[in-house]
Amino acid sequence: MIRFATLLASLCLAASAGLAQAGEGSRTSEILDRLYHANDWRSHVMVVAHRTGWKENGQFRFPDNGLSGIRNAISLGVEMVELDVRKSADGVLILMHDEWLDRTTTCKGPVATFSYAALQSCRLVIDGSRKLTEEHVPRLEDAFRTTRGQVLVNVDNKLDATILPEIAALARKVGVEKEILIKQNVWNAERIAGMKAVLDQTGHDMPFMPILADDAVKDADFMSAATHAFAAPAAELVHWHKDGDPLTPDGGPLFSAKARAAAIKGNWHLWVDIYPIVNRPDGMLAGGRGDGLASIDPDKAYGFWIDHGATIIQTDEPKAVLRWLSAHGYRTPYPADAPQAVAQKAPVTAADAL
Repeated sequence: MIRFATLLASLCLAASAGLAQAGEGSRTSEILDRLYHANDWRSHVMVVAHRTGWKENGQFRFPDNGLSGIRNAISLGVEMVELDVRKSADGVLILMHDEWLDRTTTCKGPVATFSYAALQSCRLVIDGSRKLTEEHVPRLEDAFRTTRGQVLVNVDNKLDATILPEIAALARKVGVEKEILIKQNVWNAERIAGMKAVLDQTGHDMPFMPILADDAVKDADFMSAATHAFAAPAAELVHWHKDGDPLTPDGGPLFSAKARAAAIKGNWHLWVDIYPIVNRPDGMLAGGRGDGLASIDPDKAYGFWIDHGATIIQTDEPKAVLRWLSAHGYRTPYPADAPQAVAQKAPVTAADAL
């Protein structure tokens, strides 16, 4: 019990220090303030650009996991970009979603068999059209240098948790250790304990977020336990949906009134994924209410999730989400973006969730 209390205290101190050290007055320090003070910002919905925000109006506009997508997402004003991390044959951390190069580059074969130098012969292509770009497979370090001080990074580790210490070391080298969010699927006490052991090796100076999916997690008490264990500022929530099923009427157990009350009591964000999985039905992660439905009726997607407590939306369509949120009063300008704007905070109590 004493060891747990000491660990939790160190996590909280690290989080507080992160707010102070992530570049005072920078946009990332302002984003971190909103991330760590969820109850002060329930009226502001944050946006995460999945795969750097590679789509616009249903079309692939940027290469999957390319630096051009990151720069565009920054220009749009998102809070965070999601990146997929793998390793080259010689141990360089790179951005790549698939295990194979075939879909996203001009090369073919398993990513892990190519050295970083060999990967530089592979040009990124636009998914679907296969349009050739001038971009090559980027290093994770290149991505961190692009995002530093501008936007947070949601790290999707495509290998296993043992690689997290390397990712953390690279983040410290570039000076973005306070600006990245690492995460892992958690569904029981054993997974929590295992992740704590990994974080003991990784270090507790960067945010960690549990991923909770409703095929295994259905209890608001476990949601509280998982976020509390890591002093997490958010929980990434997956509401599974089978093709052909009706749209979710209530968001499932992860977006229940009890879950929303737990988030308010713990001062953390409910994060919803609305992007489709490649070659899978739209809305599979979002009770059917994903990016595809949003292109037809955004109120039934974005509006639904906000009504059910979501204050972070991860999407393939950041431009569309930001436009809708702004039009409906769910965005408060950042001082770094608009110095003349006065941000209005609206404190929330647990009673407001019920």
